[in-house]
Amino acid sequence: MNREPDWALWRSFAAVIAEGSLSGAARSLGLSQPTIGRHIETLEADLGISLFERSLTGLKPNPTALRLYEPVRAAQSSLAEAAILAAGAQDESGGTVRLTASTLISNYVLPEILRTVRQLHPRIAIEIVPSDSPENLLMREADIAIRMFRPTQLELVTRHLGDIPLVPVAHESYLARRGTPRSLDDLWDHDILGFDRSDAIILHARALGYELSREHFLLRSDNQTHLWELVKAGLGIGFGQLHLTRRTPGLVVVPVELGVPPMPVWLTTHRELFTSHRIRAIYDAVADGLDAYISGATAPVSPR
Repeated sequence: MNREPDWALWRSFAAVIAEGSLSGAARSLGLSQPTIGRHIETLEADLGISLFERSLTGLKPNPTALRLYEPVRAAQSSLAEAAILAAGAQDESGGTVRLTASTLISNYVLPEILRTVRQLHPRIAIEIVPSDSPENLLMREADIAIRMFRPTQLELVTRHLGDIPLVPVAHESYLARRGTPRSLDDLWDHDILGFDRSDAIILHARALGYELSREHFLLRSDNQTHLWELVKAGLGIGFGQLHLTRRTPGLVVVPVELGVPPMPVWLTTHRELFTSHRIRAIYDAVADGLDAYISGATAPVSPR
């Protein structure tokens, strides 16, 4: 080894393997692709070994890199745990809290809630992470998460805030143009908006006896907000939250029973962070706002 590598180099190394590419690592770390590339080159120079095979398709980790990956990930976990313990020991009323939720909740539900949160806690800065993939609280990718599934890690504090019905949704202009379906048979003959890679809708349809495939979705996206905007534009029938549908001008609940269980809403944080006055204050304030939304007492922002 020529010299001890800086931790930032190891961090980029782990991200390249986890994400499978320089571009993916750059996105996950919020850095540029050339910076990640330089980090890898510097790490190899510091260690005096090669870690990746270069080709036209990108970087492929060699056996040495794969052996190093697990201890580096373990070190990342230990450092994240140390950061959580340190944050939990802080008692100041100011500081920053990082909150993650789906893109749909982040864009259409949180703005109204955060208005009240900011009035209650003006000294606390809040970072929002809209993401349709779960952020890892144990790796400190967020302090507080709004989940639409029950978290199972023992290290987390969770609160079940309620359940939101899921319904088929269309804009009134689409229904005026194509008519309103009255049964599941009618529904599948319409322009259905669905996921691109996720097969959640397809699997549920098959459970009901309908052989749906990806090709049935004339417009596809894995971004929940984008799908919602397509529905609002009158481009077809999608699936969404009953509460949000009723609060969005022009949207109508399609009168077809899907047989879909309601979507649970959970608020969660790391157990050690829950001892922080700052984290607890934002956690409780967001919980109050979500309680009001679920009960139908609030009117979330609905951008046009």
